[in-house]
Amino acid sequence: MSEVVNLSSSLRSLNPKISALVPPYLSRQTSSLFSQPRYFKFHSFTDKICLAAERFREVDALKQDGGLQELDDSPVSVELGPICGESHFDQVMEEAQKLGESVVIVWMAAWCRKCIYLKPKLEKLAAEFYPRLRFYHVDVNAVPYRLVSRAGVTKMPTIQLWRDGQKQAEVIGGHKAHFVVNEVREMIENDSIS
Repeated sequence: MSEVVNLSSSLRSLNPKISALVPPYLSRQTSSLFSQPRYFKFHSFTDKICLAAERFREVDALKQDGGLQELDDSPVSVELGPICGESHFDQVMEEAQKLGESVVIVWMAAWCRKCIYLKPKLEKLAAEFYPRLRFYHVDVNAVPYRLVSRAGVTKMPTIQLWRDGQKQAEVIGGHKAHFVVNEVREMIENDSIS
């Protein structure tokens, strides 16, 4: 059964066909909760608030009955964890090895414009692989050069995949960010296949 809207006589007198016009969201077929006809008069703001509260109660009832699906609450982006030095890098690698996980390390610099543009896109990519894959970033100017050299990083940004304390693959991000993100995604998917 569809919802019924009673309009004031002054509106009906303007155009006799106006009473037949009902907004589509009020006239669609609905579940048994909505089967009783309701008469709406929007004379005051309070009436509108009461109507909205009634709709929220009906939606909550549908949720409890299982009539509505819950929204996906997975994150939209995951902040890249900072690695601050060699000991921290070794600690991250040990934890990942104990859990049998791979780690993505983004080597970047604060002065690197491409790194700055790429970081938020990689944070969105990290959300796709959350929580089974951890993403970290290293500011090459804030860590000892020995760590940068150990990782074999020569250009910014460089995105590396590490597993069992060993570098497995890398992508050097010298081109457009969306190309780099696609290459990193392929690198991760290839690692999960092997």
